[in-house]
Amino acid sequence: MTPANENLVLALPKGRILKEVMPLLKAADIVPEAAFEDDDSRQLRFRTNHPNLDIIRVRAFDVATFVAFGAAHFGVAGNDVVMEFDYPELYAPVDLGIGKCHLAVAEPNDLVKRDDPTRWSHVRIATKYPGITKRHFAARGVQAECIKLNGAMELAPKLGLARRIVDLVSTGTTLKANDLVEIERIAEVTSRLIVNRAALKTRPHDVGRWVETFREVADAA
Repeated sequence: MTPANENLVLALPKGRILKEVMPLLKAADIVPEAAFEDDDSRQLRFRTNHPNLDIIRVRAFDVATFVAFGAAHFGVAGNDVVMEFDYPELYAPVDLGIGKCHLAVAEPNDLVKRDDPTRWSHVRIATKYPGITKRHFAARGVQAECIKLNGAMELAPKLGLARRIVDLVSTGTTLKANDLVEIERIAEVTSRLIVNRAALKTRPHDVGRWVETFREVADAA
């Protein structure tokens, strides 16, 4: 954990969710320096209009790790990421209500017609979420053999890597385009404000103030 006199660090995810986060930052009166909006900038850490608050911009899946290990004091991450890593050091006090989608099991359309998930004892699944997937199926006595992929999950059934996938689903368009059908919903997903528990204990006023600010912003959205 960084020393108590150092700036607080807020970890934000790159990509689609960042666009949804920006209005919340504005409502919370957090204005990053100009380089933050520059797509060509290689800068990774940014000052803000608050002298004691900096922002880092990292891959969505890495936000939880930066916060859990104290490199950032708080951040924004989907609860899919929080569930996957299951870090005890993380506290997720505020549902920001953005990045809405769900985590689902899907399989090819032609398999659905002759498949009976209630009879599964072992299933092979391609996914970015092996932790969630194994726990989900273990809870009903099914052994899940997970093949870890970081993207292009929908290719796995077509190429014989795994007949089924577990992935985030928003509109379902990508599944349909790849002749896949959602057969089970595992969890609803939204982005949360996550906090390092040690930081909340050692700097309760500083960190707690931002938690309350984001809670008010989320409630007002």
